Amino acid sequence: MTHYVLTGIDGSPRSEATARWAAGEAVRRGVPLRLLHAWPWLSPQDGEDTGGFRPGDLRPAALRALADIADRIRQEHPALVVETAVVGDDRVDALVRAAERQDLLVLGSRGLGGFAGLLAGSVALAMAARVTTPLVLVRAEGSASPKDGTAERGEVVVGVDALQPPDTVIDFAFAEAARRGAHLRAVHGWDPVPLWAATSWVPPRSEIAAREAALRRLLCEALAAAGAAYPDVPVVTEIRHGSAAHALVTAGDAADVVVVGRRDRRHPLGMRLGPVAHAVLHHCAVPVAVVPHA
Repeated sequence: MTHYVLTGIDGSPRSEATARWAAGEAVRRGVPLRLLHAWPWLSPQDGEDTGGFRPGDLRPAALRALADIADRIRQEHPALVVETAVVGDDRVDALVRAAERQDLLVLGSRGLGGFAGLLAGSVALAMAARVTTPLVLVRAEGSASPKDGTAERGEVVVGVDALQPPDTVIDFAFAEAARRGAHLRAVHGWDPVPLWAATSWVPPRSEIAAREAALRRLLCEALAAAGAAYPDVPVVTEIRHGSAAHALVTAGDAADVVVVGRRDRRHPLGMRLGPVAHAVLHHCAVPVAVVPHA
């Protein structure tokens, strides 16, 4: 089975910029890039241009648009294999199925009308909650290099719960930093006040310092195995006061990519994002990688 980087195309300039970012990621990984356009009102064919289109069918126009984008990407990356596909289906359902067992899914994120600072749209959030493949949401106007994904800042930030470290997320972050030739900043956010607020007791600074030292030790232990597998990746560890989401958003200001985990959360209404991933997707201005884990 051929693995590839998949990205969704909706015909907007933003989605083309996202595709170009995904192309850079595919080059780094040494895998093909697949451009997918899904729309429920396309004719129910298999996406191949067989010439049997009916009057009013939107599929030929979609195929032509994808071909144009693919040609522009090939000009920037002549050695990259670029494939295109059109599917007559719901966008989220089609992308979830197409992304199964692939290397990476890359989508564009955009603001919700009228709410400054909220960057992720409904489709992006739905995908982030359901997809089983690592997903990167790229805000084309805010990414370091929307053209081809090239690292310009040399830093990958990963959020790590030092008390329950997710190995899958840590491994993804180290591999991403290695591919980019970047260093890795591992961040654990915690707020010392709520721990003692119920008792109205303010702990001495020595108590907080001891807690931070313990968390830092746990964080270093969590990174040890992956660090041994990627000895050339420099690592910085940070224990930041405040919520985990706030720590990641602020730490990510100077990063190329912020990596956050998404624990599988079963709910009667379907899969759900945890509060940290949800907040980071909404407020982080750089590309965010959401990595599912058990």
